[in-house]
Amino acid sequence: MGFLTIYQNNYTDSTVISNRFIDEYMQDANDAQLKIYLYLIRMVSARLDTSIGDIADKFNYTEKDVTRALKYWERKHLLFIDYDSQKNIMGIHLLDSNAQAPAPVSVCPTMTTYPGVTAPFVSAVAPVHMNASAVAYPSVNAVAPEQAQAQPQPFSVEKPNYTADQLRSFKADEDTARLLFVAEQYLKKPLSANDMRTILFIMDKLGFSEDLTDYLIQYCVDRGKRDLRYIEKVAISWAEQGITTQKQAAALAGKYDKVVYEIMRALGKNTLPTATEVAYIDRWRKLYGFESDVILTACERTVLATDSHRFEYADSILTSWYKAGVHHKGDIKSLDENHRRNRAARPAPTTNKFNQFTQHDYDFDAIQQALEKEILTN
Repeated sequence: MGFLTIYQNNYTDSTVISNRFIDEYMQDANDAQLKIYLYLIRMVSARLDTSIGDIADKFNYTEKDVTRALKYWERKHLLFIDYDSQKNIMGIHLLDSNAQAPAPVSVCPTMTTYPGVTAPFVSAVAPVHMNASAVAYPSVNAVAPEQAQAQPQPFSVEKPNYTADQLRSFKADEDTARLLFVAEQYLKKPLSANDMRTILFIMDKLGFSEDLTDYLIQYCVDRGKRDLRYIEKVAISWAEQGITTQKQAAALAGKYDKVVYEIMRALGKNTLPTATEVAYIDRWRKLYGFESDVILTACERTVLATDSHRFEYADSILTSWYKAGVHHKGDIKSLDENHRRNRAARPAPTTNKFNQFTQHDYDFDAIQQALEKEILTN
């Protein structure tokens, strides 16, 4: 691949990195992403040539690794990539972390500049003169906000219609062949052409590495999901959240402590908790102050009582316990015993001349629970 020549008005022997980059972007990026991004900034600052091949050689990465890192920073809106008609990378535009990328303004066939973009990471900047095979651009000086036509860069997940030749090339790669074999073991079936297109899309367009794709499939299978359409949705969700490493994916899955997942399992849920479910659990633990054994007791009674709307049903039990002053599991036993004594102390049914029909001993608590169950079921 060809080289980019970077010109600037003065040379500096230092590279300045934005504090915001350090505070907000470094913590989620992996080593490869950080090295490649900082190296690009260094090249811009020192007016040096580079290419994807050179970057790969310098850090002992593959060109795929470099491309994935660039796509990661593009999703973070710190750069965006120019492609030629064959989808080869022709240019990289470094952007301001405080601004969205504006629409490009073509200046001449061999140079493109972008108004309204400042350069917070380099000490001095100047327009970049590109050749046809250039691979990086620095930012240009900003204009007034009212002059900039900033346009958001939505996360794009358009899935190409990969050809048979592209699939054959994908399968021919040694690392890919290993991954496809492992995927078949996880999914317990041979992969169809559509299955392989999905995996190619995840790696090609979403920028997942072999390790992350392997972890993705294993993660979904562990949750009983072997449908590639489901796996693709999870991959897109991870990509939207900037997940690029197995460590980050594991951290997302472990976002909630083990008690949350224990409660989920006790209510028959084997998926990640939704925002609504987390809100219920937070109320039981933080507002009501219940320990997990109290909550799990309510979950056990809920599962015995209803097959649907279990969070709502468990919430009604725990709310009644909270109002009754329950603090520990032993308080539940005392509450149950008081309830049984109150039932036993009720007067026996009687008849008299004014009332010749039998009096019934209705259990209003049971009736209330039955009504709750009916309402929740409907």
